[in-house]
Amino acid sequence: MDKFTLMAPCHFGLEAVLKREITDLGYEIERVDNGRVVYSGDVSAIPRSNIFIRTAERILLLVGEFEATDFDMLFEGTKALPWEKYLPRDARFWVTKATTSGSRLMSGTSIQSIVKKAMVDRMKQTYHVNRFDEDGDDYPVRVFIYKDKVSIGIDTTGVSLHKRGYRELVGKAPISETLAAAIIMLTPWKNDRILVDPFCGSGTFPIEAALIGAGIAPGVNREFTSCDFNKFIDKKVWYEAYNEARSLEKTDVQLSIQGYDIDPSMIKVAMKNAREAGVDRYIHFQARPVKELSSPKSYGFIITNPPYGERLEEREALPELYREIGEAYAGLKDWSMFLISSYEEVEKHIGRKADKNRKIYNGMIKTYLYQFMGAKPTGKR
Repeated sequence: MDKFTLMAPCHFGLEAVLKREITDLGYEIERVDNGRVVYSGDVSAIPRSNIFIRTAERILLLVGEFEATDFDMLFEGTKALPWEKYLPRDARFWVTKATTSGSRLMSGTSIQSIVKKAMVDRMKQTYHVNRFDEDGDDYPVRVFIYKDKVSIGIDTTGVSLHKRGYRELVGKAPISETLAAAIIMLTPWKNDRILVDPFCGSGTFPIEAALIGAGIAPGVNREFTSCDFNKFIDKKVWYEAYNEARSLEKTDVQLSIQGYDIDPSMIKVAMKNAREAGVDRYIHFQARPVKELSSPKSYGFIITNPPYGERLEEREALPELYREIGEAYAGLKDWSMFLISSYEEVEKHIGRKADKNRKIYNGMIKTYLYQFMGAKPTGKR
């Protein structure tokens, strides 16, 4: 049985979470780099990774890696790769993105052009033709060059994995679905514990928690570019992966997940998104300011993405807002709080030093996940 090498990019700082997901799926980790995990598996790893993995941005089929310090080496290295193993004669292939860091090859557009030319040369030799109509299925290619090491892969995902399909409407400062899922998975929250997001916006944290708690695979209701990679992936493999995902859903689970926001219009958006995701029955949404957050229950979780104050006029309100967060949290018995923010005075205004900090890049913004740990439950709850 053929073995495939796959590369899964993720947010910087979340490689360990992604690695755990891949291991749980039963695949072998080959290495962990900054912002990506490389692993191997049989052909079923392609559909299963796309359907099940919550924290990666996309899944790339790694065609090959080589050193290149100039464009001639880039051309010859690309041409030497077995493109005909994956691309049919009528494939529509192009280099959708090239990123480079710490390398002598710097021009992304030049890298894209040269890789495409090298691929065409290889395909001409294989199929013995002078031109390609490229009127078949899409095979987008991505190139990563780090310290002169070139990694080239075919994008098996298409639209990024964070596009679950449920979030058509977003708030002012949305957190991506993949990042929200990763943060939840970094916490010790389990589906028998209450979870509250007092700044829920369009509902991403509560919805991702509900998907995790109910065992709903994030990609079960969407399609991927590689659904049409018929040259080496049989449709049966896709059907089996989708059926596996649906068989693992927990239809009788009881969840206590709540999302609050001061803006009633955002609550309507969150409720619509939860319906689209099929998890509205698990979540209670309500328009409520953070200072009114309270609960008689113990051992709950706050997981939230409060305002950072990226705009100057908003920063003036942050000290009071974070004081309100701290006061509300102090009134909750034995709760834990996980808060992602780029605001540098979080601990000062919350009134408590975090038990742990974790640096995470939310897009291009350097943020920290502040982890305030409550007591662990003892005995029967």
